[in-house]
Amino acid sequence: MTPLVAPGREALFRSLDVRSLHLANRLVMSPMTRMDCPGGLPDEINRDYYAARAAGGTGLVVTEGIGVDHLTSVDHSAIPRLDGPESVAAWRVVTDAVHAAGGRIMAQLWHVGPLWGANARFDRENRDRLMAMHPMRPSGLWGTPGVTTYSERSIERWSPAVEPMTESDIADVIGAFARSARYALEAGFDGVTLHGGHGYLLDAFVWADTNRRTDEWGGDLAARSRFPAAVVAAVREAIGEEAPLFYRFSQHTQQDYTVLKATNPDDLGVYLGALAEAGVDLFDASTRRFSDPAFPDLEGDDGKVTLAGWARRLTGKPAGAVGGVGIGTSLREQKSGKAAVAADNIDSVVECMERGEFDLISIGRMHLADPAIARVLREAEPLPEFDREVHEAPLRAPA
Repeated sequence: MTPLVAPGREALFRSLDVRSLHLANRLVMSPMTRMDCPGGLPDEINRDYYAARAAGGTGLVVTEGIGVDHLTSVDHSAIPRLDGPESVAAWRVVTDAVHAAGGRIMAQLWHVGPLWGANARFDRENRDRLMAMHPMRPSGLWGTPGVTTYSERSIERWSPAVEPMTESDIADVIGAFARSARYALEAGFDGVTLHGGHGYLLDAFVWADTNRRTDEWGGDLAARSRFPAAVVAAVREAIGEEAPLFYRFSQHTQQDYTVLKATNPDDLGVYLGALAEAGVDLFDASTRRFSDPAFPDLEGDDGKVTLAGWARRLTGKPAGAVGGVGIGTSLREQKSGKAAVAADNIDSVVECMERGEFDLISIGRMHLADPAIARVLREAEPLPEFDREVHEAPLRAPA
């Protein structure tokens, strides 16, 4: 029997099909880095963590960032990886549990690129070894710091220039994404999503500040989009035509939250169009708040369209949104020490979805506060309070 949906919440509980993926509703558990997979392999604790959200009614679970099969993809020993048979077997236990709970699950593949070190600082046992490794950066640059949550001391440690990526490096990383995408399907994932935002490696090629190359991988925005498009094309070839491929992107970077990689819709269309042509099925727009307009200086209704809305309009592909659902404090503000304040903005989510801004809504912190947040939304119950000390605590007790 299909559970009843409270009046005004119907848009959130319509089904959606993307290639072979069938979703029972439009709710997504957003990827959240937990650094809680010992040895980079998920275990029964991680299994239960993801399965609980599926059992709670969320249509799609997206994993935390998973390091691709490349030496410097992720900079913490407890960040999960997909790099061979052992990791495939470990993730298969997770995907089986999510499916048994009635959900669907996609792997978010990740390469931190220039931001190598940001997670290593929390890995005391391995920090020195990790920090001695050579990070992948398009032009060897960390990026010009602006509005950021990183301390000056951390930036000083991470930001010295290194050698730019070579052609061999570029080929190796493209191959790593393709291999890990194949591993994802072998592990039972229902599809793959690529982390192409926030200043990480794919995004670093798009941002002019970190990509100052003068070869085919650098230049204008169309040229700077070639590397992420090449990764998308390789992943599409690796997973075939049936599995869905999502792509998370952002205007901002963690080095500078004020960055706009595309200053107008035409530029955004150049970037996203290249990715769509290469094989992306859905664009996941990461913003501070899901309802923020992307280009507020535009006249009329165009100045009200969100980043997800522009992705949908420019590419003809479905889109997802993320940022501040159920909480009035953005994640950046929270990282800067501001308390997370509850805000029942679900009616705004529904309004955006009904006017065609996006097709999926990703929810992060509310999924930590209540694994059954989907039921809460379906029944229009009061939203749970988010307590960072409680809900962002490690999944397992310290050894």
